[in-house]
Amino acid sequence: MIDIDGSYGEGGGQVLRTSLSLAAITGEPIRITGIRAGRRKPGLAAQHLTAVRAAARICHGQLQGDALGSTMLEFIPGGAVQAGTYSFDVSEVQQGGSAGAITLVLQTILLPLALAEGDSQIILRGGTHVIFSPTMTYIEQVYLPMLRRMGIKAQVKLGAWGWYPRGGGEVNLQVRGGCQLYGINLLERGELKRVQGLAVATELPAHIPQRMANRAENLLRTAGLRVSVQALREKGVAPGAGIFLTAEYRNSLTGFGGFGRLRLSSEKVAEIACEQLLQFHQTGAPVDEHLADQLLLPAALASGVSQYQVAEVSTHLTTNAAVIERFGLGKITVNEAKKVVAIASK
Repeated sequence: MIDIDGSYGEGGGQVLRTSLSLAAITGEPIRITGIRAGRRKPGLAAQHLTAVRAAARICHGQLQGDALGSTMLEFIPGGAVQAGTYSFDVSEVQQGGSAGAITLVLQTILLPLALAEGDSQIILRGGTHVIFSPTMTYIEQVYLPMLRRMGIKAQVKLGAWGWYPRGGGEVNLQVRGGCQLYGINLLERGELKRVQGLAVATELPAHIPQRMANRAENLLRTAGLRVSVQALREKGVAPGAGIFLTAEYRNSLTGFGGFGRLRLSSEKVAEIACEQLLQFHQTGAPVDEHLADQLLLPAALASGVSQYQVAEVSTHLTTNAAVIERFGLGKITVNEAKKVVAIASK
């Protein structure tokens, strides 16, 4: 059994998700202690518990410690990952429901299912656009397209938007099994082709997304960027609003967002997203801080060598690298001076 210290490095949920994915793929049993020790509320939250049970379900795994707030978990895979039709609802594990991010559940099971024989269809319910987590727009427009270049064949369809604190979002994930993974080389991002955006509101007046869209377009055009932002009123169980920007470069993609909340103007929400995008744009790097650690796992599982330059070497990145190396998949080198990550898989 591989013992993993959940408090290591960044001490968040990334340690858990990577460990679950690799346990399911390799068949290695794992024991994780100190789960999310670096967080204000340590232990398994609703989205983490859902990810744990999802990982166990796709490989008939046995679990100990799978409870809300648990800081220890044992996971023993029961066999090879099985493709199939699955449904996972974050709200089911917590009384009164939850807006826990279903994107984190998606990232836990995606690679195991992509490497399994046979195709899978998964319904995910919960929070689709939640602060401090990848949004479903980011998954759809940045994460999955970048993984497609590495051989992963998966797509998502958003059925309903789910915001904090109500959640209630729904996504259909389709994964083609039997994928062959290839390394990726991203040291040059090339010129910016365009910025596309979605300004969205559910159960709120139409002027809110329109104001976000107008402000974002004005700011980014003033900065000399080609941009088009669509304003939409969409389906959701509760009020919510946000703006999500995707920048397409010749060789890479990135995305940033801003979330509406009480006493925060629509224009300010747009400014938050634009500021993040412009800061990244000025770095010249092809890979944003968040995608940097999300590319590590597929690169470690791929054939050949991968290398990419990142905007920032985060503790998320170095922590994820340490977890992957615990499974003996290969060697990950992070050059902090040049901000270059190199992955040589075994």
